[in-house]
Amino acid sequence: MTNSTAQSVDYPSSRYALFFVPAVLGLAADLWTKSWTFAQPELFQGAQHWWLWEEHAGIQLSLNEGALFGMGQGKVWFFTACSVLAGIAIPVWLFRFGAATDAKLTFALGAIMGGVFGNLYDRLGLHDLQWERFRHDREGAVYAVRDWILLQWNDQWVWPNFNIADVLLVCGAASLFLISVFSAAPETEAASEKPET
Repeated sequence: MTNSTAQSVDYPSSRYALFFVPAVLGLAADLWTKSWTFAQPELFQGAQHWWLWEEHAGIQLSLNEGALFGMGQGKVWFFTACSVLAGIAIPVWLFRFGAATDAKLTFALGAIMGGVFGNLYDRLGLHDLQWERFRHDREGAVYAVRDWILLQWNDQWVWPNFNIADVLLVCGAASLFLISVFSAAPETEAASEKPET
């Protein structure tokens, strides 16, 4: 007898919405904010940043050829391959192998998918980076993620620049961690309450 139940799950349309809404809206928000911020050189007028909250939160543009927090600089093609793999594996796991039966998991992975594709778009060099300040001696496409959000505390603590895609990835990963912790707890309690025979 083969285990074909996971492959034949008939999901309600709301389950697809739980995945595609955060993925599509997150991707759109990420690409729009990157495009807008990198098209506003007049905001800076010679400065390195533009403050929304003086000395604490603002816009500072940078290009990241690594991953989150600037790790793995110069390994853009490695992270591109990982993104492509995740972009294939996530929907297959959800909708082919049955993980989409869990609504919270589906939503969290939708957010992660939006973040994956937002940064993948940049790593593939699909953005139109015109501002000379960032082109330097680069010719043609620029294969780097556009980061623009600046958070700091009076120059004593400065968080590495990030973007909306990074927010989606971190929040999605944190959600997965919480889901795994709280879904495992009832199973452990049930096992401990099971009477011995």
